[in-house]
Amino acid sequence: MSTLSTLMVAPAQVVRGSGILSQCGSLISRLGRRPLLVGGDRTLSSAAPFLVELLEGLEVAQGSYRYDCCETTLTQLRQTVEDHGADLIIGVGGGKALDTAKLLAHQAQLPVVTIPTSAATCAAWTALSNVYSRRGAFRYDVGLPVCPDLLLLDYDLVATAPKRTLVAGIGDAIAKWYEASVSSGHSAQTLIIGAVQQARVLRDILLQKSATALENPGGEDWREVVDASVLMAGVIGGLGGAQCRTVAAHAVHNGLTQIPASHGMLHGEKVAYGILVQLRLEEMELGNSLAVTSRQQLLQFYQQIGLPMTLSDLGLGEMSLNDLRQAAEFACRTGSDIHHLPFEVTVPQLMAAMVSTNAPCGRSESSTAKLSNSPLSSHPSSGGKV
Repeated sequence: MSTLSTLMVAPAQVVRGSGILSQCGSLISRLGRRPLLVGGDRTLSSAAPFLVELLEGLEVAQGSYRYDCCETTLTQLRQTVEDHGADLIIGVGGGKALDTAKLLAHQAQLPVVTIPTSAATCAAWTALSNVYSRRGAFRYDVGLPVCPDLLLLDYDLVATAPKRTLVAGIGDAIAKWYEASVSSGHSAQTLIIGAVQQARVLRDILLQKSATALENPGGEDWREVVDASVLMAGVIGGLGGAQCRTVAAHAVHNGLTQIPASHGMLHGEKVAYGILVQLRLEEMELGNSLAVTSRQQLLQFYQQIGLPMTLSDLGLGEMSLNDLRQAAEFACRTGSDIHHLPFEVTVPQLMAAMVSTNAPCGRSESSTAKLSNSPLSSHPSSGGKV
């Protein structure tokens, strides 16, 4: 008997445009009459004016959370679902709010609507939730059986988000190419080929349009980049499935979340830095000239739009060597996505790559030498050299 292959490609319905929330009340009421709004207190408050007509005539309760998408939050919200008699979950916010709403809906066996308030991630689209600790450290992800029932992308609402969130979304989305091409670029499977090529197109759109989009919020290029970050990035994961995997960029993000000092940085900012780490690994371990060229291109692009290029840019320039090792050990743990690279990655190798993301391109240096020459190796709280 052949292996059963299931794909969660897309939400059942996607509606996008300016001011569309005021026109979609019938779509909400079709799914439920007693919705529970899930989001952070500040986000729900700022989004409230956009939701008035959408929720008119419904019996609405609000389920804000004190922590990230974590087990404590989910336990509290499941009780709120029961207390309210909710028949629908509506997630409003960024990636962690939407991940919480999707996973809560799955656990409660209810339909879910996602309303992104920024373009910082593709969480509004995907059948996946990332679970963190109460203190914001990544723990595990949960694959969901379906994508959301309805995604409402209102450009007017997204335009109220800080510019930084779109920059982060660009970083998260552009990682699709660098990770999918390494993990799945040699696949002969039709849908995976399609997903990888879509990732290449997504990269090209972002390289070409991001700078103009950021200069003209609400303009045509801005909308295209929002669509690329929220929607097209989700298409790639849905079409490629588990085999079109995240690799080192997201593994590095997960490792960095173990360090409390990183929690002020956005998901996509850490992922963008992680792409440079992945390319640096490919340079050091494979002598890959294409990785050198790609890193040089990204360094110029990051400088242009304001993505972090180094640990210092992430506010981690003073982190100890012990903290660096902790992040690298988590990123290299058994089952980590980093092991989808076509070569073995050790903790010392990853640490060396993490401190040399802006090294001169074309310069070859061993992992041990690069780490020994790092400022971290002589940091007073380093706990010694690797």
